[in-house]
Amino acid sequence: MQAVQPTEGKRKTASEGMWAGVSPESALSLEARECEVTHFSSLPLQLAWPSSPILIMAPGEKIKAKIKKNLPVTGPQAPTIKELMRWYCLNTNTHGCRRIVVSRGRLRRLLWVLFTLTAVALIFWQCALLISSFYTVSVSIKVHFQKLDFPAVTICNINPYKYSAVRDLLADLEQETRTALKNLYGFPENKSRKRREAESWTSAWEGTRPKFLKLVPLLAFSQDETSKARDFLTGRKRKVSGSIIHKASDVMHVHESKEVVGFQLCSNDTSKCAVYTFSSGVNAIQEWYKLHYMNIMAQVPLEKKINMSYSAEELLVTCFFDGMSCDARNFTLFHHPMYGNCYTFNNRENETILSTSMGGSEYGLQVILYINEEEYNPFLVSSTGAKVIVHRQDEYPFIEDIGTEIETAMATSIGMHLTESFKLSEPYSQCTEDGSDVPISNIYNAAYSLQICLHSCFQTKMVEKCGCAQYSQPLPPAANYCNYQQHPNWMYCYYQLHQAFVREELGCQSVCREACSFKEWTLTTSLAQWPSEVSEKWLLPVLTWDQGQQIKKKLNKTDLAKLLIFYKDLNQRSIMESPANSIEMLLSNFGGQLGLWMSCSVVCVIEIIEVFFIDSFSIIARRQWHKAKEWWARRHAPPGPQGQDNLGLDIDDDLPTFTSALRLPPAPGTEVPGTPPPRYNTLRLERAFSDQLTDTQMPAES
Repeated sequence: MQAVQPTEGKRKTASEGMWAGVSPESALSLEARECEVTHFSSLPLQLAWPSSPILIMAPGEKIKAKIKKNLPVTGPQAPTIKELMRWYCLNTNTHGCRRIVVSRGRLRRLLWVLFTLTAVALIFWQCALLISSFYTVSVSIKVHFQKLDFPAVTICNINPYKYSAVRDLLADLEQETRTALKNLYGFPENKSRKRREAESWTSAWEGTRPKFLKLVPLLAFSQDETSKARDFLTGRKRKVSGSIIHKASDVMHVHESKEVVGFQLCSNDTSKCAVYTFSSGVNAIQEWYKLHYMNIMAQVPLEKKINMSYSAEELLVTCFFDGMSCDARNFTLFHHPMYGNCYTFNNRENETILSTSMGGSEYGLQVILYINEEEYNPFLVSSTGAKVIVHRQDEYPFIEDIGTEIETAMATSIGMHLTESFKLSEPYSQCTEDGSDVPISNIYNAAYSLQICLHSCFQTKMVEKCGCAQYSQPLPPAANYCNYQQHPNWMYCYYQLHQAFVREELGCQSVCREACSFKEWTLTTSLAQWPSEVSEKWLLPVLTWDQGQQIKKKLNKTDLAKLLIFYKDLNQRSIMESPANSIEMLLSNFGGQLGLWMSCSVVCVIEIIEVFFIDSFSIIARRQWHKAKEWWARRHAPPGPQGQDNLGLDIDDDLPTFTSALRLPPAPGTEVPGTPPPRYNTLRLERAFSDQLTDTQMPAES
């Protein structure tokens, strides 16, 4: 029985159905196979199929599957990553990639791979540098001439309180200080002043028990022996326990003395002690005196301390500003814990700020200060004069940190240059606009600054650790100043906390940030002797007569100091930061790097993203999905009879031709009938496939 030949019309219909959806690129390969399929269709059915049971395929499915397998699929629909990369290299506009594929020889291909990878690495390196330097700033300096506002000027006497007013409060402390000095150095105090001639110097305690030296003992250490020290109170040596902290400079190296002086601080609730030594006995005595002085003054009401200090009429003898006369009414009282009554000129009273019309000493502030050296505390301060600080109207005057000292019997001229600085905040720097984003409460009634933040942080830590506030700084809310009666442990706690602050262990330096905008006055100081020997004969009597109501004594040149503060010129310098880069400039630099190294554009970058990320991911996902489907089909496939394949047809996966069909082995147990000569009309090329090939037809039952 021979296979039934399909009709011409049916072949055409099947051909049209099969060619629909086939790309034109594979047309020639399909036409070449039509001839082989046509010749094979005339073979007997028994040559193609064995007599064993088989699985019947749908018409044309095997041919369509074979065609789909052999189609040259390229582009995003490529079955593997390798074919996708080859398609990209052949079709991309990026230089270098195409040369990797089309170059002949392994050496050239390797060189182009190295060149391309080097160019890509350079692009990434340059782009990383551009990104890292994006948040940089450019600084511009502008100098302009205009009428300038005069700054606030705060003036303080170095001696905070008149000695005659605080002598009764400090009598016991001074008595113990004198006795300790005599026991250590063996000399009495120099009695050159009239107010101290009546005071008797004695080494006895006159029936009183020392409390300050007992509370904080002064000790003298030998260089060879540090475990024992000589007590100032008894003059005998005693054992010293606890750590020894030498408060000398780590930068300046001074000669080592045979004996150092210090004092011991102990915690009352524990046995911990610390001994603080100094390279000079002067520093040790003054520091020891200052600790007890702060403890005593912390218990004095503020109103009483203001009355014990200098009034504006006593401190200011004469005043001129911008060629016009001024007086004490132009100054505002500011009480400082360590400097007493200070007075601020041009402190924005009545919401007005004075300005100067011209530069030069004649158009600034000129004052003559009455220092009154006879009222100085001998142990608290060791120099005479005043302190002055130039600041903004809303800024707190840190007179103890950055104040400029004014000498007596001298004319001090201070020339100013104004500089305004404006910094960029985050992400360009860590500065703050107004301190609202800094987690430190501002205890000062002033605008935010770095110093205010540091002092506020330390004072807050002081209240948390020691239970009281340090005397030289403002009080936080619901806190009291430290004193012996309420806080007997505060000295030891204060020194331990101060050491931790200096070593940056409290975290204040890392939390506090610099202000983004601030004004700074650069000061140039010059001195001249004042008054001169020829002018003091008439100047001092005139000043004494002018101040007869306030100063009931004849003025001496060592009691007076002259101060001149002025703008050297009206040139204001502004330092401003601006972003050095922008988004447009960054993209332009990116394009320049891409074009320089690989002749690439933004479209090429989008193409790279699409191919290397989207298409590659799609191929991987599609492959995993097919594997998952096959695994699921094998797991849930129903059991059934298995067909037997013809081993002869499994020799080659390609479609059989007429020649290969003749070489097929015969089916087992079946005789192959003689093959009649083919008809010539079956040897011509056909343009279409039959609806069903002869090798898929079942033999008809006879």
